Amino acid sequence: MPQLEDADALAAKSRTIWEHPDREVFDVLRFKDGRVFERCVAPHRIGSTIVGLVASFRDISQSAHAQQALELHRILFEKAQEVAHVGSWVAELDGSDRLGWSAETHRIFGVLPGQFDGTAETFFSLVHDDDRAVVRAASLAAVEGRAAYDVEHRIVRRDGSERWVHERADVLRGDQGEPIRMVGAVQDITDRRHLEDQLRHSQKMEAVGRLAGGIAHDLNNALTAIAGYAELALGQVPDEHPVREDLDEIRRAAERASSVTRHMLEFSRKRVLEPRVFSLNEIVMAVARMLSRLLGSDIEVGTRLQPALPPILGDPGHVEQAIINLALNARDAMPNGGRLDLATRFDIVDETSARTHVPMTPGRYVVLSVTDTGHGMSREIQNRVFEPFFTTKDVGKGTGLGLSMVYGTLKQIGGFVFVDSEVGRGSEFSLYFPPVPAHALPAALAIAEGKRGGTETLLVVEDEAAVRTLVASALGKAGYRVLIASSAEEALKIADGHAADIDLLLTDAMMPGQSGIDLARALISRRPDLPVVLMSGYTEETLPLENVEERFSLLHKPFTPRELRQRIREVLDR
Repeated sequence: MPQLEDADALAAKSRTIWEHPDREVFDVLRFKDGRVFERCVAPHRIGSTIVGLVASFRDISQSAHAQQALELHRILFEKAQEVAHVGSWVAELDGSDRLGWSAETHRIFGVLPGQFDGTAETFFSLVHDDDRAVVRAASLAAVEGRAAYDVEHRIVRRDGSERWVHERADVLRGDQGEPIRMVGAVQDITDRRHLEDQLRHSQKMEAVGRLAGGIAHDLNNALTAIAGYAELALGQVPDEHPVREDLDEIRRAAERASSVTRHMLEFSRKRVLEPRVFSLNEIVMAVARMLSRLLGSDIEVGTRLQPALPPILGDPGHVEQAIINLALNARDAMPNGGRLDLATRFDIVDETSARTHVPMTPGRYVVLSVTDTGHGMSREIQNRVFEPFFTTKDVGKGTGLGLSMVYGTLKQIGGFVFVDSEVGRGSEFSLYFPPVPAHALPAALAIAEGKRGGTETLLVVEDEAAVRTLVASALGKAGYRVLIASSAEEALKIADGHAADIDLLLTDAMMPGQSGIDLARALISRRPDLPVVLMSGYTEETLPLENVEERFSLLHKPFTPRELRQRIREVLDR
Protein backbone atom coordinates (compact mmCIF):
# COMPACT_ATOMS: atom_id res chain seq x y z
CA MET A 1 0.00 0.00 0.00
CA PRO A 2 1.35 3.48 -0.80
CA GLN A 3 2.81 5.38 2.13
CA LEU A 4 1.04 8.36 3.62
CA GLU A 5 2.78 11.74 3.49
CA ASP A 6 2.61 12.04 7.30
CA ALA A 7 1.73 8.72 8.92
CA ASP A 8 2.52 9.93 12.42
CA ALA A 9 0.11 12.84 12.12
CA LEU A 10 -2.59 10.52 10.79
CA ALA A 11 -2.07 8.09 13.70
CA ALA A 12 -2.44 10.92 16.18
CA LYS A 13 -5.61 12.09 14.46
CA SER A 14 -7.04 8.53 14.51
CA ARG A 15 -6.45 8.30 18.28
CA THR A 16 -8.34 11.56 18.73
CA ILE A 17 -11.26 10.25 16.69
CA TRP A 18 -11.36 7.03 18.74
CA GLU A 19 -11.36 9.02 21.96
CA HIS A 20 -14.36 11.09 20.73
CA PRO A 21 -16.40 8.61 18.70
CA ASP A 22 -19.69 10.47 19.08
CA ARG A 23 -19.47 12.52 15.88
CA GLU A 24 -18.58 12.22 12.22
CA VAL A 25 -15.15 13.47 11.19
CA PHE A 26 -14.01 14.37 7.70
CA ASP A 27 -10.34 14.72 6.76
CA VAL A 28 -8.02 14.35 3.78
CA LEU A 29 -5.36 11.67 3.37
CA ARG A 30 -2.45 12.46 1.05
CA PHE A 31 -0.25 9.64 -0.21
CA LYS A 32 3.32 10.02 -1.41
CA ASP A 33 2.39 8.69 -4.86
CA GLY A 34 0.25 11.82 -5.35
CA ARG A 35 -3.17 10.31 -4.69
CA VAL A 36 -5.58 12.17 -2.39
CA PHE A 37 -8.55 10.63 -0.55
CA GLU A 38 -11.31 12.18 1.45
CA ARG A 39 -12.09 10.05 4.55
CA CYS A 40 -15.29 10.09 6.57
CA VAL A 41 -15.19 8.44 10.00
CA ALA A 42 -18.53 7.83 11.77
CA PRO A 43 -19.55 5.87 14.87
CA HIS A 44 -21.12 2.40 14.34
CA ARG A 45 -23.96 1.75 16.78
CA ILE A 46 -25.97 -1.22 17.81
CA GLY A 47 -28.96 0.33 19.32
CA SER A 48 -27.70 3.24 21.34
CA THR A 49 -24.34 1.66 22.01
CA ILE A 50 -21.28 2.60 19.99
CA VAL A 51 -19.47 -0.59 19.16
CA GLY A 52 -16.92 0.76 16.68
CA LEU A 53 -16.01 3.20 13.90
CA VAL A 54 -16.82 2.99 10.22
CA ALA A 55 -14.59 4.76 7.68
CA SER A 56 -15.39 5.48 4.05
CA PHE A 57 -12.88 6.76 1.46
CA ARG A 58 -13.40 8.81 -1.76
CA ASP A 59 -10.66 9.41 -4.31
CA ILE A 60 -10.47 13.18 -4.88
CA SER A 61 -7.00 13.23 -6.48
CA GLN A 62 -8.10 14.91 -9.72
CA SER A 63 -10.03 17.75 -8.08
CA ALA A 64 -7.27 18.28 -5.49
CA HIS A 65 -4.62 18.56 -8.19
CA ALA A 66 -6.82 20.99 -10.12
CA GLN A 67 -7.26 23.09 -7.00
CA GLN A 68 -3.50 23.11 -6.39
CA ALA A 69 -2.86 24.16 -9.98
CA LEU A 70 -5.45 26.91 -9.68
CA GLU A 71 -3.88 28.17 -6.46
CA LEU A 72 -0.42 28.13 -8.03
CA HIS A 73 -1.75 30.04 -11.05
CA ARG A 74 -3.30 32.63 -8.73
CA ILE A 75 -0.03 33.10 -6.84
CA LEU A 76 1.99 33.45 -10.04
CA PHE A 77 -0.55 35.86 -11.55
CA GLU A 78 -0.41 38.10 -8.48
CA LYS A 79 3.39 37.98 -8.53
CA ALA A 80 3.42 39.00 -12.20
CA GLN A 81 1.14 41.93 -11.40
CA GLU A 82 3.42 42.96 -8.56
CA VAL A 83 6.50 42.87 -10.83
CA ALA A 84 4.77 44.85 -13.61
CA HIS A 85 3.02 47.26 -11.17
CA VAL A 86 -0.23 46.45 -12.96
CA GLY A 87 -3.32 45.55 -10.95
CA SER A 88 -6.65 44.11 -12.08
CA TRP A 89 -10.22 44.78 -11.04
CA VAL A 90 -13.76 43.62 -11.77
CA ALA A 91 -16.82 45.85 -11.40
CA GLU A 92 -20.30 44.24 -11.37
CA LEU A 93 -22.86 46.18 -13.40
CA ASP A 94 -25.96 44.48 -11.97
CA GLY A 95 -26.75 47.43 -9.73
CA SER A 96 -24.94 46.02 -6.70
CA ASP A 97 -22.04 48.50 -7.03
CA ARG A 98 -19.63 45.66 -6.18
CA LEU A 99 -15.97 46.07 -7.08
CA GLY A 100 -13.16 43.56 -6.62
CA TRP A 101 -9.45 44.40 -6.59
CA SER A 102 -6.36 42.27 -6.96
CA ALA A 103 -3.55 42.46 -4.41
CA GLU A 104 -1.49 44.78 -6.65
CA THR A 105 -4.46 47.12 -7.10
CA HIS A 106 -4.65 47.41 -3.33
CA ARG A 107 -0.92 48.28 -3.27
CA ILE A 108 -1.29 50.88 -6.04
CA PHE A 109 -4.14 52.64 -4.22
CA GLY A 110 -2.44 52.28 -0.84
CA VAL A 111 -5.45 50.51 0.68
CA LEU A 112 -5.16 47.30 2.70
CA PRO A 113 -7.66 44.54 1.75
CA GLY A 114 -9.42 44.87 5.10
CA GLN A 115 -9.85 48.63 4.58
CA PHE A 116 -11.68 48.35 1.25
CA ASP A 117 -15.43 47.77 1.31
CA GLY A 118 -15.56 46.63 -2.33
CA THR A 119 -17.77 49.43 -3.72
CA ALA A 120 -17.32 51.67 -6.75
CA GLU A 121 -18.10 54.75 -4.70
CA THR A 122 -15.14 54.06 -2.43
CA PHE A 123 -12.95 53.86 -5.54
CA PHE A 124 -14.25 57.23 -6.77
CA SER A 125 -13.54 58.74 -3.36
CA LEU A 126 -9.85 57.94 -3.94
CA VAL A 127 -9.79 59.68 -7.35
CA HIS A 128 -8.38 63.22 -7.30
CA ASP A 129 -11.12 65.84 -7.02
CA ASP A 130 -10.07 67.51 -10.28
CA ASP A 131 -10.14 64.19 -12.19
CA ARG A 132 -13.24 62.53 -10.73
CA ALA A 133 -15.68 63.92 -13.31
CA VAL A 134 -13.45 62.78 -16.18
CA VAL A 135 -13.21 59.22 -14.79
CA ARG A 136 -17.00 59.01 -14.24
CA ALA A 137 -17.63 60.22 -17.79
CA ALA A 138 -15.18 57.68 -19.23
CA SER A 139 -16.82 54.86 -17.24
CA LEU A 140 -20.32 55.85 -18.38
CA ALA A 141 -19.22 56.09 -22.01
CA ALA A 142 -17.75 52.57 -21.83
CA VAL A 143 -20.89 51.08 -20.26
CA GLU A 144 -23.09 52.74 -22.89
CA GLY A 145 -20.78 51.48 -25.65
CA ARG A 146 -19.81 54.93 -26.89
CA ALA A 147 -16.05 54.66 -26.23
CA ALA A 148 -13.46 52.36 -24.72
CA TYR A 149 -12.49 52.90 -21.10
CA ASP A 150 -8.92 54.25 -21.38
CA VAL A 151 -8.05 57.06 -19.00
CA GLU A 152 -5.10 58.51 -17.10
CA HIS A 153 -5.88 60.24 -13.81
CA ARG A 154 -4.58 61.03 -10.37
CA ILE A 155 -5.44 59.24 -7.16
CA VAL A 156 -5.00 60.40 -3.57
CA ARG A 157 -3.89 57.67 -1.20
CA ARG A 158 -5.01 57.45 2.40
CA ASP A 159 -1.63 58.89 3.49
CA GLY A 160 -2.25 62.02 1.36
CA SER A 161 0.27 61.21 -1.39
CA GLU A 162 -0.72 61.66 -5.04
CA ARG A 163 -0.04 59.10 -7.77
CA TRP A 164 -0.80 58.92 -11.48
CA VAL A 165 -2.52 55.78 -12.81
CA HIS A 166 -3.50 54.53 -16.25
CA GLU A 167 -6.70 52.46 -16.44
CA ARG A 168 -8.04 50.38 -19.31
CA ALA A 169 -11.11 48.14 -19.24
CA ASP A 170 -13.58 46.21 -21.36
CA VAL A 171 -17.29 45.68 -20.74
CA LEU A 172 -18.66 42.11 -20.83
CA ARG A 173 -22.20 41.96 -22.19
CA GLY A 174 -25.03 39.44 -22.21
CA ASP A 175 -26.91 37.89 -25.14
CA GLN A 176 -29.04 41.02 -25.52
CA GLY A 177 -26.06 43.37 -25.32
CA GLU A 178 -26.77 44.37 -21.76
CA PRO A 179 -23.66 45.23 -19.66
CA ILE A 180 -22.86 42.56 -17.09
CA ARG A 181 -19.48 43.50 -15.69
CA MET A 182 -16.43 45.61 -16.46
CA VAL A 183 -13.00 43.96 -16.31
CA GLY A 184 -10.00 46.27 -16.19
CA ALA A 185 -6.36 46.85 -15.38
CA VAL A 186 -4.67 49.73 -13.57
CA GLN A 187 -1.00 50.71 -13.78
CA ASP A 188 0.97 53.15 -11.64
CA ILE A 189 2.56 55.57 -14.15
CA THR A 190 3.80 58.20 -11.70
CA ASP A 191 7.47 57.68 -12.59
CA ARG A 192 6.70 57.82 -16.30
CA ARG A 193 4.75 61.06 -15.87
CA HIS A 194 7.66 62.59 -13.98
CA LEU A 195 10.05 61.63 -16.80
CA GLU A 196 7.66 63.08 -19.36
CA ASP A 197 7.45 66.32 -17.36
CA GLN A 198 11.26 66.50 -17.23
CA LEU A 199 11.46 65.90 -20.99
CA ARG A 200 8.87 68.62 -21.68
CA HIS A 201 10.76 70.98 -19.38
CA SER A 202 14.01 70.20 -21.16
CA GLN A 203 12.42 70.77 -24.56
CA LYS A 204 10.91 74.03 -23.31
CA MET A 205 14.29 75.21 -22.05
CA GLU A 206 15.89 74.33 -25.37
CA ALA A 207 13.20 76.25 -27.24
CA VAL A 208 13.58 79.24 -24.92
CA GLY A 209 17.35 79.09 -25.39
CA ARG A 210 17.00 79.15 -29.16
CA LEU A 211 14.51 82.01 -28.97
CA ALA A 212 16.83 83.93 -26.65
CA GLY A 213 19.72 83.35 -29.05
CA GLY A 214 17.75 84.77 -31.94
CA ILE A 215 16.64 87.82 -29.97
CA ALA A 216 20.16 88.35 -28.68
CA HIS A 217 21.54 88.69 -32.21
CA ASP A 218 19.58 91.87 -32.92
CA LEU A 219 19.69 93.13 -29.33
CA ASN A 220 23.43 92.67 -29.01
CA ASN A 221 24.06 94.46 -32.31
CA ALA A 222 22.20 97.47 -30.91
CA LEU A 223 23.99 97.29 -27.56
CA THR A 224 27.35 97.01 -29.32
CA ALA A 225 26.65 100.20 -31.24
CA ILE A 226 25.34 102.07 -28.18
CA ALA A 227 28.21 101.12 -25.88
CA GLY A 228 30.82 101.48 -28.62
CA TYR A 229 29.86 104.93 -29.81
CA ALA A 230 29.50 106.11 -26.20
CA GLU A 231 33.06 104.95 -25.50
CA LEU A 232 34.38 106.59 -28.67
CA ALA A 233 32.63 109.84 -27.77
CA LEU A 234 34.06 109.74 -24.25
CA GLY A 235 37.51 109.49 -25.73
CA GLN A 236 37.02 112.83 -27.50
CA VAL A 237 35.20 114.76 -24.76
CA PRO A 238 37.24 116.55 -22.04
CA ASP A 239 36.61 115.54 -18.45
CA GLU A 240 35.10 118.91 -17.58
CA HIS A 241 32.63 118.91 -20.51
CA PRO A 242 28.99 118.95 -19.27
CA VAL A 243 27.93 116.20 -21.71
CA ARG A 244 30.51 113.76 -20.40
CA GLU A 245 28.32 112.70 -17.47
CA ASP A 246 25.46 111.90 -19.85
CA LEU A 247 27.77 109.84 -22.06
CA ASP A 248 28.96 107.95 -18.99
CA GLU A 249 25.37 107.12 -18.09
CA ILE A 250 24.69 105.90 -21.65
CA ARG A 251 27.74 103.63 -21.52
CA ARG A 252 26.84 102.26 -18.09
CA ALA A 253 23.23 101.62 -19.15
CA ALA A 254 24.46 99.67 -22.17
CA GLU A 255 26.80 97.65 -19.97
CA ARG A 256 23.97 96.85 -17.56
CA ALA A 257 21.78 95.76 -20.46
CA SER A 258 24.54 93.55 -21.85
CA SER A 259 24.98 92.01 -18.40
CA VAL A 260 21.27 91.13 -18.30
CA THR A 261 21.54 89.55 -21.75
CA ARG A 262 24.58 87.55 -20.69
CA HIS A 263 22.82 86.16 -17.61
CA MET A 264 19.69 85.40 -19.62
CA LEU A 265 21.71 83.32 -22.05
CA GLU A 266 23.81 81.60 -19.37
CA PHE A 267 21.51 78.60 -19.03
CA SER A 268 21.40 77.93 -22.78
CA ARG A 269 25.04 77.93 -23.84
CA LYS A 270 28.36 76.41 -22.95
CA ARG A 271 30.67 79.23 -22.03
CA VAL A 272 34.20 79.09 -23.32
CA LEU A 273 37.10 80.31 -21.22
CA GLU A 274 37.96 83.88 -22.19
CA PRO A 275 40.95 84.78 -19.98
CA ARG A 276 41.94 88.39 -19.56
CA VAL A 277 43.45 90.64 -16.92
CA PHE A 278 40.89 92.18 -14.59
CA SER A 279 40.36 93.51 -11.09
CA LEU A 280 38.80 91.07 -8.62
CA ASN A 281 37.44 94.00 -6.58
CA GLU A 282 35.45 95.25 -9.58
CA ILE A 283 33.88 91.81 -10.12
CA VAL A 284 33.02 91.47 -6.42
CA MET A 285 31.39 94.91 -6.32
CA ALA A 286 29.32 94.17 -9.45
CA VAL A 287 28.17 90.79 -8.11
CA ALA A 288 27.40 92.19 -4.63
CA ARG A 289 24.92 94.66 -6.12
CA MET A 290 23.14 91.82 -7.89
CA LEU A 291 23.20 89.50 -4.85
CA SER A 292 21.24 91.98 -2.75
CA ARG A 293 18.29 91.41 -5.08
CA LEU A 294 18.95 87.73 -5.74
CA LEU A 295 19.20 86.46 -2.15
CA GLY A 296 16.20 88.28 -0.71
CA SER A 297 15.64 90.97 1.88
CA ASP A 298 16.26 88.66 4.87
CA ILE A 299 19.93 88.16 3.93
CA GLU A 300 22.31 91.09 4.39
CA VAL A 301 25.20 91.29 1.93
CA GLY A 302 28.39 93.05 3.03
CA THR A 303 31.75 93.70 1.35
CA ARG A 304 35.24 94.37 2.73
CA LEU A 305 37.62 95.03 -0.15
CA GLN A 306 41.35 95.63 0.26
CA PRO A 307 42.34 98.49 -2.07
CA ALA A 308 45.11 98.33 -4.67
CA LEU A 309 44.98 94.57 -5.14
CA PRO A 310 47.13 93.18 -7.99
CA PRO A 311 45.08 92.25 -11.07
CA ILE A 312 44.44 88.59 -11.86
CA LEU A 313 44.24 86.66 -15.13
CA GLY A 314 41.10 84.62 -15.79
CA ASP A 315 37.58 84.64 -17.22
CA PRO A 316 35.58 87.30 -15.34
CA GLY A 317 32.33 85.59 -16.32
CA HIS A 318 33.41 82.30 -14.76
CA VAL A 319 34.65 84.02 -11.59
CA GLU A 320 31.38 85.91 -11.35
CA GLN A 321 29.40 82.65 -11.71
CA ALA A 322 31.56 81.01 -9.03
CA ILE A 323 30.69 83.79 -6.55
CA ILE A 324 26.98 83.45 -7.41
CA ASN A 325 27.09 79.68 -6.86
CA LEU A 326 28.65 80.17 -3.42
CA ALA A 327 26.07 82.82 -2.55
CA LEU A 328 23.14 80.60 -3.58
CA ASN A 329 24.47 77.75 -1.45
CA ALA A 330 24.86 80.18 1.46
CA ARG A 331 21.24 81.26 1.04
CA ASP A 332 20.09 77.64 1.32
CA ALA A 333 22.14 77.35 4.53
CA MET A 334 20.32 80.39 6.00
CA PRO A 335 16.60 79.57 5.62
CA ASN A 336 15.70 82.07 8.34
CA GLY A 337 17.95 84.84 7.02
CA GLY A 338 21.45 85.88 7.98
CA ARG A 339 24.51 87.65 6.63
CA LEU A 340 26.81 87.02 3.67
CA ASP A 341 30.19 88.77 3.58
CA LEU A 342 32.50 89.10 0.55
CA ALA A 343 36.04 90.12 1.48
CA THR A 344 39.22 90.46 -0.59
CA ARG A 345 42.83 90.60 0.54
CA PHE A 346 46.38 90.03 -0.62
CA ASP A 347 48.14 87.08 1.01
CA ILE A 348 51.62 85.56 0.93
CA VAL A 349 51.44 81.80 1.57
CA ASP A 350 54.60 80.31 3.06
CA GLU A 351 55.63 76.67 3.05
CA THR A 352 54.09 75.99 6.46
CA SER A 353 50.69 77.33 5.38
CA ALA A 354 50.92 75.51 2.05
CA ARG A 355 51.49 72.17 3.81
CA THR A 356 48.20 72.60 5.68
CA HIS A 357 46.36 73.48 2.45
CA VAL A 358 47.31 70.68 0.06
CA PRO A 359 47.78 70.97 -2.94
CA MET A 360 48.50 74.70 -2.66
CA THR A 361 52.01 75.86 -3.47
CA PRO A 362 53.79 78.71 -1.63
CA GLY A 363 53.50 82.09 -3.27
CA ARG A 364 51.54 85.33 -3.63
CA TYR A 365 47.74 85.19 -3.95
CA VAL A 366 44.76 87.47 -4.28
CA VAL A 367 42.13 86.00 -1.93
CA LEU A 368 38.34 86.23 -1.93
CA SER A 369 36.53 85.02 1.21
CA VAL A 370 32.80 84.25 1.08
CA THR A 371 31.43 83.87 4.62
CA ASP A 372 27.88 83.07 5.76
CA THR A 373 26.13 82.72 9.12
CA GLY A 374 24.31 79.52 8.14
CA HIS A 375 24.00 76.14 9.81
CA GLY A 376 27.49 75.04 8.75
CA MET A 377 28.82 71.66 7.64
CA SER A 378 30.21 68.58 9.32
CA ARG A 379 33.76 67.40 8.58
CA GLU A 380 32.41 64.52 6.51
CA ILE A 381 30.46 66.87 4.24
CA GLN A 382 33.43 69.24 3.90
CA ASN A 383 35.56 66.34 2.65
CA ARG A 384 33.13 65.76 -0.22
CA VAL A 385 31.70 69.21 -0.85
CA PHE A 386 33.58 69.80 -4.15
CA GLU A 387 32.77 66.37 -5.60
CA PRO A 388 30.60 66.50 -8.76
CA PHE A 389 26.96 65.51 -8.12
CA PHE A 390 27.41 65.46 -4.34
CA THR A 391 24.59 67.38 -2.66
CA THR A 392 22.85 67.46 0.70
CA LYS A 393 19.71 69.01 -0.78
CA ASP A 394 16.45 67.15 -1.32
CA VAL A 395 15.87 65.30 -4.57
CA GLY A 396 15.04 67.74 -7.35
CA LYS A 397 16.42 70.77 -5.48
CA GLY A 398 20.08 70.57 -6.44
CA THR A 399 22.35 69.05 -9.07
CA GLY A 400 25.48 68.85 -6.92
CA LEU A 401 27.46 70.73 -9.58
CA GLY A 402 27.60 74.27 -8.15
CA LEU A 403 30.66 73.85 -5.90
CA SER A 404 32.42 71.52 -8.35
CA MET A 405 32.11 74.35 -10.92
CA VAL A 406 33.73 76.71 -8.40
CA TYR A 407 36.57 74.22 -7.94
CA GLY A 408 36.97 73.83 -11.72
CA THR A 409 37.04 77.60 -12.29
CA LEU A 410 39.88 78.07 -9.79
CA LYS A 411 41.79 75.06 -11.11
CA GLN A 412 41.61 76.37 -14.70
CA ILE A 413 43.52 79.52 -13.78
CA GLY A 414 45.95 77.90 -11.34
CA GLY A 415 44.07 78.88 -8.20
CA PHE A 416 42.70 77.01 -5.20
CA VAL A 417 39.55 76.93 -3.10
CA PHE A 418 39.17 75.76 0.52
CA VAL A 419 36.31 75.57 2.99
CA ASP A 420 36.30 76.10 6.76
CA SER A 421 33.08 75.29 8.58
CA GLU A 422 31.55 73.92 11.75
CA VAL A 423 27.99 72.84 12.41
CA GLY A 424 26.10 75.79 13.85
CA ARG A 425 28.92 78.27 13.14
CA GLY A 426 28.50 78.99 9.42
CA SER A 427 30.93 78.48 6.56
CA GLU A 428 33.80 80.34 4.95
CA PHE A 429 35.01 79.60 1.41
CA SER A 430 38.41 81.03 0.51
CA LEU A 431 39.29 81.42 -3.18
CA TYR A 432 43.00 81.92 -3.97
CA PHE A 433 43.81 83.57 -7.31
CA PRO A 434 47.38 83.85 -8.62
CA PRO A 435 48.12 87.49 -9.52
CA VAL A 436 49.54 88.46 -12.90
CA PRO A 437 53.38 88.24 -12.64
CA ALA A 438 54.95 91.66 -12.17
CA HIS A 439 57.22 91.31 -15.22
CA ALA A 440 54.21 90.56 -17.46
CA LEU A 441 51.89 93.13 -15.94
CA PRO A 442 52.63 96.19 -18.16
CA ALA A 443 52.04 94.30 -21.41
CA ALA A 444 49.07 92.41 -20.00
CA LEU A 445 47.43 95.57 -18.72
CA ALA A 446 48.02 97.30 -22.02
CA ILE A 447 46.21 94.48 -23.82
CA ALA A 448 43.47 94.31 -21.20
CA GLU A 449 42.82 98.03 -21.42
CA GLY A 450 42.82 97.91 -25.19
CA LYS A 451 45.61 100.49 -25.44
CA ARG A 452 47.82 98.52 -27.80
CA GLY A 453 46.98 98.98 -31.46
CA GLY A 454 48.89 97.92 -34.53
CA THR A 455 49.57 98.46 -38.20
CA GLU A 456 48.30 95.14 -39.52
CA THR A 457 45.68 94.83 -42.27
CA LEU A 458 42.28 93.61 -41.08
CA LEU A 459 39.34 92.48 -43.23
CA VAL A 460 36.12 93.47 -41.41
CA VAL A 461 32.84 91.88 -42.56
CA GLU A 462 29.57 92.93 -40.87
CA ASP A 463 26.07 93.23 -42.38
CA GLU A 464 24.81 95.60 -39.66
CA ALA A 465 25.80 99.12 -40.78
CA ALA A 466 26.01 100.67 -37.27
CA VAL A 467 28.28 97.90 -35.97
CA ARG A 468 30.37 97.90 -39.16
CA THR A 469 31.03 101.63 -38.90
CA LEU A 470 31.83 101.38 -35.17
CA VAL A 471 34.33 98.54 -35.66
CA ALA A 472 36.04 100.24 -38.56
CA SER A 473 36.34 103.50 -36.61
CA ALA A 474 37.67 101.86 -33.43
CA LEU A 475 40.28 99.80 -35.29
CA GLY A 476 41.25 102.61 -37.64
CA LYS A 477 41.96 104.93 -34.72
CA ALA A 478 44.16 102.19 -33.20
CA GLY A 479 46.39 102.31 -36.30
CA TYR A 480 45.13 99.26 -38.17
CA ARG A 481 44.49 99.28 -41.89
CA VAL A 482 40.85 98.22 -42.31
CA LEU A 483 39.23 96.62 -45.37
CA ILE A 484 35.42 96.78 -45.02
CA ALA A 485 32.73 94.51 -46.51
CA SER A 486 29.01 94.18 -45.80
CA SER A 487 28.64 90.58 -46.96
CA ALA A 488 30.63 87.40 -47.47
CA GLU A 489 30.41 87.75 -51.22
CA GLU A 490 31.83 91.29 -51.12
CA ALA A 491 34.57 90.15 -48.74
CA LEU A 492 35.70 87.43 -51.16
CA LYS A 493 35.96 89.95 -53.98
CA ILE A 494 38.00 92.32 -51.79
CA ALA A 495 40.32 89.49 -50.72
CA ASP A 496 40.82 88.31 -54.30
CA GLY A 497 41.65 91.86 -55.42
CA HIS A 498 44.03 92.56 -52.50
CA ALA A 499 47.49 91.35 -53.46
CA ALA A 500 49.14 92.20 -50.13
CA ASP A 501 48.78 90.25 -46.90
CA ILE A 502 45.59 90.21 -44.87
CA ASP A 503 46.64 89.66 -41.27
CA LEU A 504 43.24 88.87 -39.71
CA LEU A 505 39.62 88.29 -40.64
CA LEU A 506 37.01 89.87 -38.32
CA THR A 507 33.54 88.76 -39.40
CA ASP A 508 30.02 88.44 -38.10
CA ALA A 509 29.35 84.72 -37.64
CA MET A 510 25.81 84.71 -39.08
CA MET A 511 24.86 86.92 -42.02
CA PRO A 512 22.26 86.82 -44.79
CA GLY A 513 23.47 84.65 -47.65
CA GLN A 514 26.83 83.05 -46.97
CA SER A 515 27.68 82.94 -43.26
CA GLY A 516 30.83 84.35 -41.74
CA ILE A 517 31.90 80.82 -40.75
CA ASP A 518 31.69 79.64 -44.37
CA LEU A 519 33.50 82.81 -45.47
CA ALA A 520 36.31 82.07 -43.00
CA ARG A 521 36.70 78.52 -44.30
CA ALA A 522 36.80 79.80 -47.91
CA LEU A 523 39.45 82.41 -47.15
CA ILE A 524 41.56 79.96 -45.13
CA SER A 525 41.67 77.65 -48.15
CA ARG A 526 43.28 80.56 -50.06
CA ARG A 527 45.29 82.04 -47.18
CA PRO A 528 46.16 79.11 -44.88
CA ASP A 529 47.76 81.25 -42.14
CA LEU A 530 44.80 83.65 -41.77
CA PRO A 531 43.60 84.01 -38.12
CA VAL A 532 39.85 84.55 -37.63
CA VAL A 533 37.74 86.37 -35.04
CA LEU A 534 33.99 85.65 -35.20
CA MET A 535 31.59 88.27 -33.83
CA SER A 536 28.21 86.97 -32.72
CA GLY A 537 25.22 87.73 -30.56
CA TYR A 538 24.05 84.13 -30.89
CA THR A 539 24.85 81.42 -28.36
CA GLU A 540 27.63 78.90 -29.00
CA GLU A 541 25.15 76.04 -29.19
CA THR A 542 23.13 77.90 -31.83
CA LEU A 543 26.14 78.49 -34.06
CA PRO A 544 27.34 75.75 -36.45
CA LEU A 545 30.78 75.56 -34.84
CA GLU A 546 31.39 71.82 -35.29
CA ASN A 547 34.86 71.03 -36.60
CA VAL A 548 35.87 74.69 -36.82
CA GLU A 549 39.51 75.64 -37.07
CA GLU A 550 41.39 76.10 -33.79
CA ARG A 551 42.41 79.54 -34.99
CA PHE A 552 38.78 80.72 -34.76
CA SER A 553 38.18 83.02 -31.77
CA LEU A 554 34.66 83.98 -30.71
CA LEU A 555 33.91 87.58 -29.63
CA HIS A 556 30.48 87.92 -28.05
CA LYS A 557 28.27 90.88 -28.80
CA PRO A 558 27.80 93.32 -27.29
CA PHE A 559 31.42 94.45 -26.92
CA THR A 560 33.15 97.78 -26.45
CA PRO A 561 35.94 99.18 -28.64
CA ARG A 562 38.37 98.42 -25.79
CA GLU A 563 37.30 94.75 -25.72
CA LEU A 564 37.48 94.61 -29.52
CA ARG A 565 41.03 96.01 -29.63
CA GLN A 566 42.06 93.68 -26.81
CA ARG A 567 40.81 90.56 -28.64
CA ILE A 568 42.35 91.60 -31.97
CA ARG A 569 45.72 92.20 -30.32
CA GLU A 570 45.59 88.90 -28.42
CA VAL A 571 44.86 86.91 -31.59
CA LEU A 572 47.51 88.69 -33.65
CA ASP A 573 50.15 88.14 -30.95
CA ARG A 574 49.64 84.38 -30.73
